[in-house]
Amino acid sequence: VVRRRLLQRYEHQPFISCLAGFYSCRWKRYQRERTEPGKCCCSMVNELKISTDMAFCLSLVFLYTWGEGKNDYNGFDWYNYGNLGFWFLWSLVILIVAAVLFAYTSLLLVLAMCLLAEGQQLYLHWSHKIGTFLVLGFTISCLFALSILWRDHRKTVRLSFQVTAPYLHLGAIAIMVLLSWPVALHAIRADKKVVQVVIVGPYLAILLFLFLIPLGMYSPCIREKGTLGPKPALIGHRGAPMLAPENTEMSFLKTIEHGGDGLETDVTISYDGVPFLMHDDTLKRTTNIHEVYPNETGKDASLFSWDSLQKLNAGTWFLKNKPFLGMGSLSKEDQKQAMNQSIYTLSGFLRLADSHNKLVIFDLYRPPEKHPYRNSWIRKILDVILKEAKIKRHLVLWLHNSVRSFVQSVAPGFQHTMGRKAPIEDLLKRNIVKLNLVYTDMSSEDIRKYAEANITTNYYVVNEPWLYSLAWCSGAHSVTTNAVHLLKDLSQPLFLMTPRQYNIMWILTDLTSAFLISLVFVL
Repeated sequence: VVRRRLLQRYEHQPFISCLAGFYSCRWKRYQRERTEPGKCCCSMVNELKISTDMAFCLSLVFLYTWGEGKNDYNGFDWYNYGNLGFWFLWSLVILIVAAVLFAYTSLLLVLAMCLLAEGQQLYLHWSHKIGTFLVLGFTISCLFALSILWRDHRKTVRLSFQVTAPYLHLGAIAIMVLLSWPVALHAIRADKKVVQVVIVGPYLAILLFLFLIPLGMYSPCIREKGTLGPKPALIGHRGAPMLAPENTEMSFLKTIEHGGDGLETDVTISYDGVPFLMHDDTLKRTTNIHEVYPNETGKDASLFSWDSLQKLNAGTWFLKNKPFLGMGSLSKEDQKQAMNQSIYTLSGFLRLADSHNKLVIFDLYRPPEKHPYRNSWIRKILDVILKEAKIKRHLVLWLHNSVRSFVQSVAPGFQHTMGRKAPIEDLLKRNIVKLNLVYTDMSSEDIRKYAEANITTNYYVVNEPWLYSLAWCSGAHSVTTNAVHLLKDLSQPLFLMTPRQYNIMWILTDLTSAFLISLVFVL
């Protein structure tokens, strides 16, 4: 008896030693205790339900939420630039942290499950307890901040479910199959029927829910063959800002080079009446104004004369900051060209688009008070369009809404575009032929309704292939994008399948998982 007890106390168990060592920092056998039959459930509740599994679930939710928001990383980073005053890829840092935290909590959960399967008591080490509470604090804080500061992000996540839901369903079923082993083991070890019901009941309820959830699932990318509409046209957002400095001649040439169907830009007007391209109120983000006019970095861009604007470089910032995640490196020729970019005029932009027969759409920014063209800026811009550049009128998507009736009278032939949803009757009354909407408003039903009235839809800004695929499946006519060079190569939408293919995938998944889970419980 003494010998057997000594062997039980000191015999080597390398696998369990590693599990307990990493989880509890108890590397030696005499530091560990086995569980009594029927007490596994309590151990699990005490050690997992409060901390580890909550940290795992929240870190998974945050990782998915932040990962699907990649389409808007650039806007998030520029928002921080505006508040902090320096450029940094904060979005990438948060993504890496989210992935690391999820991997950490996943490892703790796997270790706990393995220890319980081996009949070991769970003693989470104090360092891991601190770690799990840090994970909880970080993920809850980030999710709360997203819900307050970036409310449209929730719409992005909801849209993502329309293309990823079938595959998330497969992943959830796979996790339930893996969990069947420890659940069955705990149920068998339990010495009371009540405990067995408490263990197995919730598991089977969740499993049944997952089996049936595809009945309520909707995705526009699950459709019959032959019903998919044409590929949405690509409009370069400020040109091709992942390949060249935004709103420069090089940027628009890159869009044309990669087959873009249109060009989007932002127009303001200089103090002496020259319309030029600039998105921001100031020049500090996209020029070297801090070198040329260091005391005027906060000055409104429209308060500079055109001669002063011509002295600024509009390309060096792009090579220094590399504003997009995964934008890659430029060739030496492109680097040299980017270094020599200057602020572009509206006239030059329109002539370039006209020579390549490309659509143009632009946001117009009214000059501030005391600007000499404060009340005549629209006339000045129309003069450039109609008299100076003389672009073909059907190529102009006129977006500005305040003087639409006047523009329709002096410049018939423009394709008038509205920047918000409205009743079809109102749109037809105003001769609107296109809607330019933020992508979070995407709805296949709205697209179909407007299309029946010969009103097409354009969504902005669509950069990710999954989002472009969703727009394609939903029937969008065009999208505004930073990534013309990437989206042009898609030959069909991602995640596209027929209802029959999805039903086969769904039924086979459910039957296979049910068979494997039954096998685990029987054996």
